[in-house]
Amino acid sequence: MLDYLNDISENYMKDKSFKPNNRLLMGPGPSNVHPKVLKALARPTIGHLDPQFIDLMDDIKSLLKYAFQTENEVTFAVSGPGSVGMETCLVNLIEPGDKVVVCINGVFGGRMKDIIERCGATPFEVTAPWGSAIDPSELENKLSQHEDASIVAFVHAETSTGAKSDIKTLAEIAHKYDCLTIADTVTSLGGIPLLIDDWNIDCSYSGTQKCLSCPPGLSPITFNERAVNLIKNRKSKVQSWFMDLNLVLGYWGSGTKRAYHHTAPINSLYGLHEALLLLKQEGLEQAWERHQSNGQKLVNELGAIGILPYVKADERLPELTSVAVPAGVDEADVRKQLLEKHNIEIGAGLGDLAGKIWRIGFMGYTSNEENIDTFVSAIRGILENK
Repeated sequence: MLDYLNDISENYMKDKSFKPNNRLLMGPGPSNVHPKVLKALARPTIGHLDPQFIDLMDDIKSLLKYAFQTENEVTFAVSGPGSVGMETCLVNLIEPGDKVVVCINGVFGGRMKDIIERCGATPFEVTAPWGSAIDPSELENKLSQHEDASIVAFVHAETSTGAKSDIKTLAEIAHKYDCLTIADTVTSLGGIPLLIDDWNIDCSYSGTQKCLSCPPGLSPITFNERAVNLIKNRKSKVQSWFMDLNLVLGYWGSGTKRAYHHTAPINSLYGLHEALLLLKQEGLEQAWERHQSNGQKLVNELGAIGILPYVKADERLPELTSVAVPAGVDEADVRKQLLEKHNIEIGAGLGDLAGKIWRIGFMGYTSNEENIDTFVSAIRGILENK
């Protein structure tokens, strides 16, 4: 017995709590989490049907309406990352046999196409080169060829390339052909102008880990009345039980009496609430301006050392800058040195852009001038020693 207890004690001493390095997160997400958000995550857990928690949910809905610039009643946070938000929007609005136009200029437009096919619908692609915005005239041409399409899906800020599309114009064209619109705003929410109501976006999903500077694991979504009516009048059941809005809204709906649907990630929602409060305290327009100013500063300072932006200026995201890897430089080795020697994380290129670009994110709490100076000094030193 004594030997057994000694073994347990010895093994226990070997086990240690996980303590990650304090990285400067300058990749495509997650961004660094604000200290107030981290503190909020550690507050006491309460039940997911506790009256206090119901009040918190209502506050989150109100704050998300501000962030999205919408009055949509169906605005809340899905329990899951941005990809779950994407699926929630698509599986609720698409039925087998539907025809959907999907705009693809990077990884995440392609992911939407995959989900559309899994819903039993037929996708029609509008494509643009990776690193470029979707051309509105190409969408118009595609819809004129497929006037029986019912939905148009597009990405506002393509995380895989750093390119921004004009979704206000894309939505206008889609509605001209009586299509509902689904917008991926994962990397744009809180970082660049996004006006759900003014731009008449029917449905949108986002993520918490980008410009909101909250840990990943929640996906803010919003549906307008037109989209909700379509969901309520579907001919077939939503293919996902967990994501079926007809069921989820029993939990996230109005009023204090909520129907049990699932056990919400309570502490994560504490964090989101705090992050949204910080956004409102700064002011949405001020947050947009901060990202724009810092994004331009980054481009200017990198340009001075020969690192040039990959995306042209009028289509470039200020919060996520893709830059061309200089000729003869081992891009993976540079990223490795940044991480190991400077505790700085940046992103590599994906798909067609693998090995060709770096993706440098200055989102949310990470977006400040001091971090830009730190990063530029670090990468300058690495390149000078090549």
